[in-house]
Amino acid sequence: MSTQHSGGNRKPSTKPAAGAKPKQGGDEELSSSEVADELDTELDSDAEATTDADDDSDVSDKPVSTKPKANPRKSAPARKTAPAGAKRPATAAAVKKIAPVKVKQGMSWGPIALFTTVGVLALGIVGFAGYQVYENGLGWKDRADQISGIKDYYKIDKDLVGQREHVWGPQTYKLSPPVAGNHNPNWQRCLGDVYPTQIANEHALHSLEHGAVWITYNPSLPADQVEKLAKRVRGNDFMLMSPYPNLDKPISLQAWGFQLKVDNADDKRIDEFVKALRQNATLEAGTPCSSGSIITETGTTPHDLGKDSGSTQMGSN
Repeated sequence: MSTQHSGGNRKPSTKPAAGAKPKQGGDEELSSSEVADELDTELDSDAEATTDADDDSDVSDKPVSTKPKANPRKSAPARKTAPAGAKRPATAAAVKKIAPVKVKQGMSWGPIALFTTVGVLALGIVGFAGYQVYENGLGWKDRADQISGIKDYYKIDKDLVGQREHVWGPQTYKLSPPVAGNHNPNWQRCLGDVYPTQIANEHALHSLEHGAVWITYNPSLPADQVEKLAKRVRGNDFMLMSPYPNLDKPISLQAWGFQLKVDNADDKRIDEFVKALRQNATLEAGTPCSSGSIITETGTTPHDLGKDSGSTQMGSN
């Protein structure tokens, strides 16, 4: 018995394999060397296939690099042509939908400021209109009572306000300056007159009865303050002004039944007093200040014009 070595070349058997079909006529019979060469070729092919499979396995285990290898002989890689009828695989860029980029714009303050301004103006107009309706709905006495510090003798002393007889000669009054009481039949002219010296209470009260506002001031009031008061009086009907010694406040304003005392001519309540009470506080509506039995003289003693006729003119003016 002969022993086969594992490293030797095995000669193929020339016997036909079991089940193999016999060669047909015309087929030539291969020599033993040709058979051996063919067998070696098959063995080499199997070995290369096994090696390629191992290489493929190693490659699949390694991460695939997407960077194409440079070809030293070509400036660009060869482009493979897909077989006819084959669908081209979609790339990642084509498959992934790119989201639109949203650009956040800065807030526009111009329209906001405009709408805010318009809104504030609208509220102001509505508020002012409402205030006007409220003011117009108030009576003149109610508006006067809203002035801070004012004294309403219709509420304080109704009997005093009710005294309004026309009488001759000097009178005594509870208040100084007086705001109501019996008075001289002749009234002091109140056509925006600014008197440089003191006038008689009896004549001034008759002017208040006609609806005038009488501004009095302490003679020690600075000249610039006196001038500010005078500007409110000059040229305005149903207004008169004169100094008045021994006032407990620098300035005192009188209308029939009302009085307000302030410290300086810049006090805004002076204008409020005039607006609320000039002509409104009259007891003889329609009676003028600028004509009739008027007095333009100064001095504290009343001028009894018409006394000799025996008429007090009560009820006529």
